[in-house]
Amino acid sequence: MPELQVDLGRGLRLSNPVGLASGTAGFGFELADLVDLDRIGALYTKGTTRMPRAGNPPPRVAETAGGMLNSIGLQNPGVEHVATVYAPLFSQWRCAVIVNVAGATVDEYVQCVRILDGADGIAGYELNISCPNIAHGLDLGRDPGEAARLTAAVRAVTERCIVVKLSPNVSDIGAVAAAVESAGADAISAVNTFVGLKMHRQARRPVLAGSGTGGLSGPAIKPLAVAAVAAVRAAVRIPVIGVGGIIDTGDAVDFIIAGADAVQIGTATFPDPSTAVRIVDGLTEHLAMVGISHLSELRWHPQEPTIGLFAAAGVAPPP
Repeated sequence: MPELQVDLGRGLRLSNPVGLASGTAGFGFELADLVDLDRIGALYTKGTTRMPRAGNPPPRVAETAGGMLNSIGLQNPGVEHVATVYAPLFSQWRCAVIVNVAGATVDEYVQCVRILDGADGIAGYELNISCPNIAHGLDLGRDPGEAARLTAAVRAVTERCIVVKLSPNVSDIGAVAAAVESAGADAISAVNTFVGLKMHRQARRPVLAGSGTGGLSGPAIKPLAVAAVAAVRAAVRIPVIGVGGIIDTGDAVDFIIAGADAVQIGTATFPDPSTAVRIVDGLTEHLAMVGISHLSELRWHPQEPTIGLFAAAGVAPPP
């Protein structure tokens, strides 16, 4: 059978590379009756902050062509609740639970991780330095120096695996990736949502409340996300987790070819909660079909010449 295990570092080995993306599966309990969480490699929880947050006022979700906008605003019960109430329940699942942590300052991230580090059932942390729906968190992800400072501060207080979730809304995502790697990150997830805006034509104003902007996710962003993963892969040696618009096995394979070691399924979970499980099975079938034993063998090496459209189709180009 093909090998699907993935090592994210610090002893965190996923049974397979498929995870549920932060913000799209809550803390897992919302999906537990709909899908077998033990079949997936990891659950990346809803963003968790030092204090409880009610989130942004509605309307805070809007459909778009090929995707959706959200401006949830990190609604969550706070880190104390996650550590004392949710973490013991996480221990009952075989999938790795990686808690997504967010904050407005470096100290808030450190406080959250200190509290969570005392709880069992947590495999690691995903540092959300890139949420477009809060005033300050995105700034930490835009600047390589600030991103590295945050990563180093968290690294100093935990031995668990640290994944840093990067923003696509930057000029050089590879520079940010390299900075957090040098500061002690064990893995990188790429990417978070793109900033988008949808207008209400009759009301002549944004559909979403507040500033009107939200994070764009879904199939519309997939080519952009794949390009970001390729840029990150070229900049770092640590594992990369690809996320953005994956709806089927073929999409997951595209990210792995581009350099991802694992993937996260997000928006596709809303219409079909079983998407992640289907992709786990699909990856096994795909590897068997192409005759390779490990996902890493799918990877594209940029020094190799690319295959033109005509060559890929097995036909000669026009004269």
